[in-house]
Amino acid sequence: MKERLRNLRKRYGHIRLALGYLCIYLPWFYWLEERTTGNYTVVHTSLDDYIPYEECFIIPYLLWFVYVAGTVFYFFVRSRQDYDRVCTLLFTGMTVSLLICTFCPNGTDLRSQIVAGDSICGRLVQLVHAVDTPTNVFPSIHVYNAVSVHLAIANSQSLRPKKWIRAGSFVLMVAICLSTMFLKQHSALDVVGALILVCMIYPFVYHSEYAHEEKEERPKAVG
Repeated sequence: MKERLRNLRKRYGHIRLALGYLCIYLPWFYWLEERTTGNYTVVHTSLDDYIPYEECFIIPYLLWFVYVAGTVFYFFVRSRQDYDRVCTLLFTGMTVSLLICTFCPNGTDLRSQIVAGDSICGRLVQLVHAVDTPTNVFPSIHVYNAVSVHLAIANSQSLRPKKWIRAGSFVLMVAICLSTMFLKQHSALDVVGALILVCMIYPFVYHSEYAHEEKEERPKAVG
């Protein structure tokens, strides 16, 4: 039994990276949600007023949870290198986002423009609004994580032959990014901010000299 546990720790001990970060991120995020209640910068652009509210976009918006968690879990099981990189990309951007919200409290006033319907999608929107405040929106972590996960899939050696997965990932990523605006969860500025943040961090994780050295030293797959 001890030998079996030792082997499991050796094979899957890298789960500590994700679990350890969640122990930091979740308390920090919920503290910000509790703290940011009134005095914050409203993020709103003129473009937001031309984007219609479409409650059907709640479907890709909620698929984000499966998309991000599922991808991280797949790499956790299949490829230590991909797992380490996607976690680094995700956690770095999420930390930067929380730092921005900590020192520059922000929120959006877009929800006041909509009335969720009584359909299934409308009720799901109401549920999201009930548990997610319209604060701490810039840059959008929803968008940042969706784009980061797609980039991880696009760069994965194990998934490179599976073009349908990469194509499906791209479509879902775009739908998730659009959903944040069509549901009035985020301003277009939040989306742009997230894209800029990804563009700044991504090269250091996947294309820096350190990343290439890491790729040569580590085995391609685990399991």
